[in-house]
Amino acid sequence: MNPLNRFSDRAEDYAQYRPNYPKEAITLMISGFENPSELLAADIGAGTGIGSRMLAEQGINVIAIEPNLKMKNAAQSHPLIEFREATAEATNLPNESVDLVTCFQAFHWFNLEPTLQEFHRILKPSGKLALLWNNWNREDGFTKENSNLMKQISKHHPNTKKKRRFSIASIEKSSYFVNFQHSTFTHRQELDLPGLIGRIMSSSSVPNQGYEREQITANLKALYERWVDKKGLVYLLYRTELYVAEPRLIITPNQF
Repeated sequence: MNPLNRFSDRAEDYAQYRPNYPKEAITLMISGFENPSELLAADIGAGTGIGSRMLAEQGINVIAIEPNLKMKNAAQSHPLIEFREATAEATNLPNESVDLVTCFQAFHWFNLEPTLQEFHRILKPSGKLALLWNNWNREDGFTKENSNLMKQISKHHPNTKKKRRFSIASIEKSSYFVNFQHSTFTHRQELDLPGLIGRIMSSSSVPNQGYEREQITANLKALYERWVDKKGLVYLLYRTELYVAEPRLIITPNQF
């Protein structure tokens, strides 16, 4: 499936059950900017706007770039967020027009070189690039069991083979960005049984209909019953990775 539409049938689950991000990560990515209300951020691959809303809650004006109509339609509205249909490789934003480019759980779907070139083009020289991922913390017992179950579920699903792979090292070697800083945060998502099922079904590599979905639901219910606490909740633990970089000054021949 094309990355541009592979979440089309997951939009409602994505909007309702995907986790947010640690507030400390948001604070760090905007540190160094004096007045958040004067900032313009481009949130690329914004999906249902989870990260966009966290930026807007800091008073930042956000242009949410998302090519998938169903994902955009599932987003909650916010007065400081404007959704636009475009891609990471072609945002249609003016040169040097934004202070911050963010990607929440999305950068691995993009074509690396044209995307970094586009991000460099739209960022002001004083701007920042911030890439975030919530990764499951497999040191936690429940999260590890859930992750193992996900691998079993996704093993034979055709979407799994389509997921893009990349390394942070390849980004750090880019000619467009410098001064990479890496920070790690802990994060936790509290889920009841419908929430756990919805969270797993929000993944594009999980079959979400027919007999396979029934089997997945039964397996998740069994997992939930082994780990549920007195509040009726289970807890997914995340290790949130944040990478922040600055645009490299590139001198073109006509500048001489």
